[in-house]
Amino acid sequence: MTISVGDTLPDGKLLQMGENGAEAVEVSAKLKGRKVVIFGLPGAYTGTCTTSHVPSFMRVMDKLKAKGVDEVICLSVNDPFVMKAWGESTGAAEAGITFLADGDASYTKAIGQEFSVPHLAFFDRSKRYALYAVDGVVKVLNQGQETNACEISGGEAMVAAI
Repeated sequence: MTISVGDTLPDGKLLQMGENGAEAVEVSAKLKGRKVVIFGLPGAYTGTCTTSHVPSFMRVMDKLKAKGVDEVICLSVNDPFVMKAWGESTGAAEAGITFLADGDASYTKAIGQEFSVPHLAFFDRSKRYALYAVDGVVKVLNQGQETNACEISGGEAMVAAI
């Protein structure tokens, strides 16, 4: 199933690093009764993801919060150790972005956002997208072909769409 505007996001388990190591995060708990932006991308430390996509959300955190967004989540098919280190190295974690790992791509597949590029050793990675959900229901879904500037799935486009 590929998610669409109006769909309810499925529940699932993701991982994040906590004080005691890797911790499971229930997607439903993140979404229930909240306004959440989730942006998915192909991989931590990859070019466009690091230089354009993550910084675009860092630039607009205040604007998203002003629109009532409770949390901004970066989701990638990586392990929680890498996601924690990436969030710290980019300054995005300090800016308030939550970094969650979908290590086996199960959640990415459940929402129909997976792709593979074998010659880059990208298997079951996340497409580049951004969504806004209210109480788990997708209200905005920004995805499509774009340049390295992430005009469609970036932070500025999300602010304009909400």
